[in-house]
Order: sequence, then C-alpha cells, then structure tokens
Amino acid sequence: MSEQAGGIRRIAINTGGGDAPGLNAVIRAATLAALQEGWEVLGIRRGYMGLLEGQVDGEPGIFPLTAQSVRGIHHLGGTILGTTTRGNPFGLEVRQPDGTWGTVDRSQEIVDAFRSMEIDALIAIGGDGSLSIANELCNKGLPVIGVPKTIDNDLRATDLTFGFQTAVEVATDAIGRLHSTAEAHQRIMVVQVMGRHVGWIALESGVAGGADVILLPEVPYSAHQVAAKIMERERHGRRFSIVVIAEGARASGEEPSYADSTGRYGGIADRLAAELEELTGKEARTLTLGHIQRGGSPTAYDRNLALRFGAAAVRCIREGRLGTMVALQGQNVTSVPLAEAISELKRVTMDMDLVMAARQLGISFGD
Repeated sequence: MSEQAGGIRRIAINTGGGDAPGLNAVIRAATLAALQEGWEVLGIRRGYMGLLEGQVDGEPGIFPLTAQSVRGIHHLGGTILGTTTRGNPFGLEVRQPDGTWGTVDRSQEIVDAFRSMEIDALIAIGGDGSLSIANELCNKGLPVIGVPKTIDNDLRATDLTFGFQTAVEVATDAIGRLHSTAEAHQRIMVVQVMGRHVGWIALESGVAGGADVILLPEVPYSAHQVAAKIMERERHGRRFSIVVIAEGARASGEEPSYADSTGRYGGIADRLAAELEELTGKEARTLTLGHIQRGGSPTAYDRNLALRFGAAAVRCIREGRLGTMVALQGQNVTSVPLAEAISELKRVTMDMDLVMAARQLGISFGD
C-alpha cells in the first residue's frame, strides 16, 4: 500500500453479489467525498474480476472514477461498475485440463495488485457473501471498508440496508394490484418474493399489500393451515385469497425448495399453489416477482441512505477505521467491525411488533 506521508492517496470501489437499487448512489457519494479529500478514486468492474482479468467485456477492468463519471447516477438502478455472484477470488471456477470444473484461490493476486498499484483502501459494497470475502481479504492485509447492500435486509449489525425499502415498495405495489383480479375470478393468488434465509420483504410487503397469508423462511408452514385460512375466508364470503411466500420458505419437516442443482431458490410458489388447489378445490395462480424487486430507480429513502453510507465510508478511511462496515443504528450512521457485521443474520422473530400486529389483523403465517 502507499507509504505516502499524511495518509491516503488512492482508493478503489467495487460492487459484488446481487444488485440493489441504490448502488450507484453509494458509488457517487463515495467518489465525490473522496475527491474532496484530494484522493484518487478507481472503480473495479464486476467485483474483483476487473482486477484479475485486466479487461471486462472489452473495457478496462479498473478505471478512474471522476466527478464527471458519477454525475447524475444516484437515481439509476443497477451499478456502473457491474457485479457478479461468481467472483469469489478465494474459489474462482476454472476448467481443468481434463475438462472438468474446479476452483482456484487467487486472493493473493488481489492483495498484490493493490500493493503494486498503491491503492490504500477498498470500499467493498455488498451483502453478507461479498462482505465475507472482503473480511477475508482484510485478514490478508487489504484495508477494507464495507458498505452493506442487500435487498433482504438481513445484516444484524445495521438497522436497514439500502435497496430493501425499494424492493418492499415494488412487491407491495404488485400485491395490491392482484386484489382486483383475484376477487374477480375468485382465485387464490400465490406471490413469491425474494428472501432466501429471512422473510423481511415478504413480511413488510405482505402486511402493507393486504395479504391474507404470509409465509417466511423463519416459520415452517403447514399447507393444511394455509388451506384452513382460505376456507375460513370462503365461509365469510371472501372468495379469494392472497398468499405471499418468501422464496426460501419451507413446509414443516422439509427443506426449502430449489430450482436446480446449483442451490438457486425457486419454485416454492408453484408447489404450494398445486397443494392449495387440491386441499381447497379452488383455482390457484402464481406470480414470481424475481429480479423486478432489484431493478429500477431507488426510493428517496434508499437514495439518501446509500448516499449517507458512501460518504460515511470515506470518513472511516480518513479516520483510520479500517476493517469495519458502515451501519445505520437508530438515526445515525456509524461503523462496526467487519467480522462482527457478518457474524449473524437478522431474522424475523414471532414476538416482533409487526408480526403481532399482523396476527391481530387476521393474517396467517401458516403455523
């Protein structure tokens, strides 16, 4: 790293894992704040791949971020740096001489490249997986500041992650739009939202969207209990029902549903709909929102939170608080040790106020 007297001279920024509304706002804030400090800012394309491969899709893998290059991007979805879910430098997939696939550890190349380029710190924007990689690189001597990014809102160290509120708004709007068509056809509508290990999106969008049943990864459900709720509504003249299910939800005594051998979640809505048709005799349709929850312009709240996180990351570097992650705690953005930030997921609990309120409103959790 740079030995320049007086501290920081050059930093880099990357984004990893699934995209989230607000990524560009973080990049803009961190870049402008760093430029005000007099630092040079570099962007790394597609996680760490730009550094390892030199070029990405014919573009330089690492390039200067300037005030001009981040102008007007804070309201845009996606990320100008690109991202990947298959860029773990500790276990990159490579084809072996015999044609099979294996993994190789190229993490030391990352550390060596930072040293040779005299990059003094990395702002790593990512979720629990990407930040776990950043923490491992930090343990190898790479100065890192983490910025929490996950629409699942599943990092316990921060009250909220940017992108979550936007995902909830998208899902809530979709759920709300289903009421009229479900009622017109007297159908069961099963809406699958993102949430592999935690059910924050399903919970908040389900309550706000007026769902009748909300199924979470934290609470194993019984299809019979869900069917009983639907038939109860039927007896009261409510001949349609809206079921919101997180992609990682599972029936009691079973494992989560998978779409393929890679471990990608999916298909749980179709499976449940078929079960409910058999149990209730009613027609059931499914809607999987998927990546639409990640796309589009971030809400005002997510823009502001992302901008605050980006600026705070630069303050952490300036003040020497390396090896940490910026986090929203109460009304203020602070920093927590990176290892602590990724140590535990934040899960929905049944004693939460919103869950208790939902039960009082007659919403079933399938338990």
